Amino acid sequence: MSAPVAPQNPHPATPPAHPRGRYLARLSLLALGVVYGDIGTSPLYALQQAFHGQHGIPVTPGSVLGVLSLIFWSLVLIVTIKYHVVIIRADNKGEGGVLALMALVNGSRLARGLTPRRIMIVLGIFGAALLYADGALTPAVSVLSAVEGLSIAAPTLQPGVILAITLAILVALFLFQSRGTAGIGAIFGPVMLVWFATIAVLGLNGILKHPAVVSAVLPTHAIRFLAEDPGRGLLVLGAVFLAVTGGEALYADLGHFGHTAIQLAWFTIPLPALMLNYFGQGALLLTNPEAAANPFYLLAPPQLLIPLIPLATAAAVIASQAVISGAFSLTRQAVQLGYIPRMEIEHTSSREIGQIYVPTVNKMLMILTIALVLGFQTSSNLAGAYGVALSTLMALTTVMFYVMSREVWGWSILKAAAVSGTFLIVDLTFLVANALKIWHGGWVPLAIAVALYFVMITWKRGREILSRRMMEKTVPLKLLLADLAAEPPVRVPGTAVFMYGSSDGTPPALVLNLAHNKVLHEKIVFLTVTTEDVPHVGEEQRVVVKRSGKGFHSVVARYGFMQDPDIREVLAACKKNHLDIPLEGTTFFLGRETLIASDRPGMAMWREHLFAFMSRNALRATAFFRIPPNQVFEVGAYVEL
Repeated sequence: MSAPVAPQNPHPATPPAHPRGRYLARLSLLALGVVYGDIGTSPLYALQQAFHGQHGIPVTPGSVLGVLSLIFWSLVLIVTIKYHVVIIRADNKGEGGVLALMALVNGSRLARGLTPRRIMIVLGIFGAALLYADGALTPAVSVLSAVEGLSIAAPTLQPGVILAITLAILVALFLFQSRGTAGIGAIFGPVMLVWFATIAVLGLNGILKHPAVVSAVLPTHAIRFLAEDPGRGLLVLGAVFLAVTGGEALYADLGHFGHTAIQLAWFTIPLPALMLNYFGQGALLLTNPEAAANPFYLLAPPQLLIPLIPLATAAAVIASQAVISGAFSLTRQAVQLGYIPRMEIEHTSSREIGQIYVPTVNKMLMILTIALVLGFQTSSNLAGAYGVALSTLMALTTVMFYVMSREVWGWSILKAAAVSGTFLIVDLTFLVANALKIWHGGWVPLAIAVALYFVMITWKRGREILSRRMMEKTVPLKLLLADLAAEPPVRVPGTAVFMYGSSDGTPPALVLNLAHNKVLHEKIVFLTVTTEDVPHVGEEQRVVVKRSGKGFHSVVARYGFMQDPDIREVLAACKKNHLDIPLEGTTFFLGRETLIASDRPGMAMWREHLFAFMSRNALRATAFFRIPPNQVFEVGAYVEL
């Protein structure tokens, strides 16, 4: 269950390029609780889906060894080689994830033409939409599969009780988000360390009872299994894919942990633990085919089953926390890049910039998660929908990597096609296998992603149209200065800051204020806040100040898509550039447009209504930029889209 982007963690926001010693060990331990929480809980349901799910196959020695061989080589080829060796290198100044990859190409001077950028925008936005769907699916399937262990410990327990317990845990998880994870985040890594150690020991115990199962490392078992019945093999691949669904997480969390810590953690703990557990489950099936009902929990000795259930639930909650936190971080990126409206973003820690909470997204995910649990009822039903979403996302990431390798790294067509093509063949095979489940619930995450995709592109397109409409009414600064020289208005003491989305022309709020009030402040500042296609912009590059004479100044404040704009920070940077704008006593003029859908060229009428609705409900600029509300003067205007 992949985490969309770098989630909230109790660790430094930007680790050193080459961490060593104890610090590297600490980063690797923390990565266990964030990066590998998802793939670490896959043994709860992956093998079960192959032999007991909606498309389960009969348990025979050949099928068990074949499925285990497929899982082994999928972990090697996809998670290890594709993500840990290749994709992890495609970072945007240290940050990973689909939006960071999209921004990397869009901001590259080497990208040839508009086509690569357009491809990356479409894939990046749809990938981000899929990650939101994953943010609801991951908590639902992981927590539900963990709690279902109660049905093994107490066979007479009613399914309704399991659902009620699952929903209670999920509701508590989402309600807890507003408090942040700084207090408990430090235990995520140790808990997952205990979890991986536990599943490794359970798996090793199972292997010792049937050592012949280790022969599944030979690819011949996978090849023979697929060749005997390709149709059956395609069905099983949908379940096999569930064993590798955490690949996107390590790429998304790259900015917080770095290559070295993520790779060290994977090769020393999760990879061997997962291999041992899957092979242990396979050994159990070879000796007891009826254990297919829940091979993970039945692998444990009866006396350890009760303590194993809360441990599995804790691991599932940690995996869910990483995805939810990642959705918050994804939202911040999307807001900064202009793909969704401004939202309230709360910082839950004064020490860590990654500790954020987005109330609107939290409510949306909670509602979706509860609806998914109630709608699908079991983790087996949910697993199909989950596989569809993430197999689509992995294929999109591979295509985006191909474009990036050509446009940014300058790879030849042959080299880029050889590397990306190899991965894409595997991705598309899994995608086709999971597509068979679309009519059995797999359409749900796709429908969510398509809806969110249209919301995001509508907001982006609407902002472009609105900017064009506003530019039509913009007075060139030279013309304004000439008019002021001819007919000087009354100048009053103080400073006025006019915030405007473009650094070209005169803010309409100034023209309207001058027309109605007939006065100007002694010092006039045009402030434009822009977001660059890089994660972070340093303080020394924060602002560019331009003096136009007659008390007029233009300021462009630059931020990265992983940063939050703050008016106090901008004013402090202006002072370093010899433009003193005291916060106290300064009046901030903001435009507030009332949008009217029209038949003018631009968007379909329904999209214009959607954009106008989102604009009315977007967070006020006053709150987003942290401007003291009692120093704001809003100037309204009607704008036809």
